[in-house]
Amino acid sequence: MSTIRVSDISHVRFTAPDLEEMRAFLVEFGLKPTLSPDGVLYARGAGGSPFVHATAQGAPSFAALGLRAESISDLEVLAKAEDVEVEALHAPGGGRVVRLTDPDGRLIEVVAGQTPLDPLPLEAETPRNSAASGRPRLRASVRLAAGPATVVRLGHCVLEVSDFRKVEAWYKSRFGFITSDEIEMAPGVAIGAFLRCDQGDTPTDHHTLFLLQSPRGPSFNHAAFEVADMDDLMRGHAHLRRAGREAAWGVGRHILGSQIFDYWKDPWGHELEHWTDGDLFTVADGSHKKTMADLLGVQWGPSHPMVAGAVGGQS
Repeated sequence: MSTIRVSDISHVRFTAPDLEEMRAFLVEFGLKPTLSPDGVLYARGAGGSPFVHATAQGAPSFAALGLRAESISDLEVLAKAEDVEVEALHAPGGGRVVRLTDPDGRLIEVVAGQTPLDPLPLEAETPRNSAASGRPRLRASVRLAAGPATVVRLGHCVLEVSDFRKVEAWYKSRFGFITSDEIEMAPGVAIGAFLRCDQGDTPTDHHTLFLLQSPRGPSFNHAAFEVADMDDLMRGHAHLRRAGREAAWGVGRHILGSQIFDYWKDPWGHELEHWTDGDLFTVADGSHKKTMADLLGVQWGPSHPMVAGAVGGQS
């Protein structure tokens, strides 16, 4: 039994030395940033969340992971169990927050009671003509306007950790995460896991959090943002390339989670992912053990940089 069950990821926080440069990148990435009166750059997507990405002035760093509780009463339960306070959340949407520190020293902000924004309109998905599904688009052409992708929501965050089992137990015991796929270096030697929220019979993302034991110790790996569809992802890819931004990996389709992915780096090297068409599972779908080949492999697309580098080094 866990203290509470979180319903989703809420936001990621960073610090950066140049908020205007971060603002420019976020616009090109497909977010809508606004500088608050207290000097924090908050960015929303097209969904109802008041913000999904926040940046304060400072040296380049990952600052916090935000998770969403189902209610303020859940925050009160969590605060009592952890002997901390439920505080006012001074950020777009207001609400309340409980702040904890995970075993690797990361700030975790668990929020509830935010006032949602009205979702922004999305372009209607263009009907696709294919031999498999028929040809529903008749006497009409596909014409995509150039521009950034449309980020809708934050989907997951990947954290590299110092002690996988210790950190996994901390997150599961407090927030009710369920393992979707556990990654083994060898049979019986687990080094990480994709964790999804426990929403009972309601399907939820294959992973909201991925924890991976890393030789470099605790660090931020990436945060992933869902975009409207595959055309939108590819439009965003072209836009970021034209803007001269640094690509990290993609475009391809993952094995675990099935997402179509496209990874980019912000001006200080933090990886942010565009993704679409991911898996959704319920509690009844259980947990599975997978290999490093499953983790790093793709169904189509370029090899992971670690794999590509290893192959290149052997030639």
